[in-house]
Amino acid sequence: MRRTGSSGPRSADRADPCSARRRRPLNRSQTRGARCQILQTLPFAVIGATGQQGGAVVDALLADGHPLRALVRDPNSAKSRALAHRGVTLVHADQEDPDSMVAALAGVAALFMMTTFAGPKGTEGEVEHGRAIADAAVRADVPRVVYSSVGGAERSSGIPHFESKRRVEQHLAAVIPSHFIRPTFFMENLTSALGGVGEGEFVLRLPMAGTMPLQLIAVRDIGVVSAAVLVDPTVIDGDAIEIAGDVLTLDAIADRIGAHLNRASRYEALPIGALGDDEDRKAMFGWFADTPAYQADLALTRALHPTVFDLSTWLEQPR
Repeated sequence: MRRTGSSGPRSADRADPCSARRRRPLNRSQTRGARCQILQTLPFAVIGATGQQGGAVVDALLADGHPLRALVRDPNSAKSRALAHRGVTLVHADQEDPDSMVAALAGVAALFMMTTFAGPKGTEGEVEHGRAIADAAVRADVPRVVYSSVGGAERSSGIPHFESKRRVEQHLAAVIPSHFIRPTFFMENLTSALGGVGEGEFVLRLPMAGTMPLQLIAVRDIGVVSAAVLVDPTVIDGDAIEIAGDVLTLDAIADRIGAHLNRASRYEALPIGALGDDEDRKAMFGWFADTPAYQADLALTRALHPTVFDLSTWLEQPR
């Protein structure tokens, strides 16, 4: 089963060299098959390899024996050295230095990228970095890009850090063959609720109603799906897939966590004002309440990735 998505026009002169829709002619000395075989011997590049999502992509690609190149700011950091010990090639690259990005991306089969609004420039900085990466990939002649975006990015949510990812999507789609992985609510966002053994009743508190359904995905599974699309973009139809491994009400999420902790549990809805002046999160939780918010097809996700975690399985994993 495949998910059809549309994310804007492709650049007419930047088609995937292994796609049947390729518009640019191959070198006369090569058939398409030979060109694709060459691409498959090249490393896959990963931006964010020392973080959660990029690290999950690294795990999935290494598990299948693919050569990898991690673009890192500091090759001597502990996290970078840990990647090197696993056989990942490290290349220095700084998103503030376009030339370093171009050099680091030369000669790769494809690129996985993610962006964050956590820097000092917020969502505008996220857009700047996303566009800079895209432009560097074009200059380096990268055949295609897989971008980890967010579920609902294309649906005008009004959430600042969703809209910034949509702007990155749009720029990518205009300049280079791109596919978009759109994850739903990260199960890892619940990790802080699991801290400590504790006694007595477990209470989960969020600013939304307990009867509201929420789609969830584990970071590990974002990595698996992203890696699959990076290696073979034909595993999905179109340019995008929204992914989730479970959908539960907040009441049910509290029950699952309570059962895992072997404690009585309940869910308590907070007022939206509990978020203070965080307008981004206010917009996000307001959007969650306007169902359907996330719109992933769970069956489709599981068809693509049969061992995707539901919440109970994720809770059982070591931390």
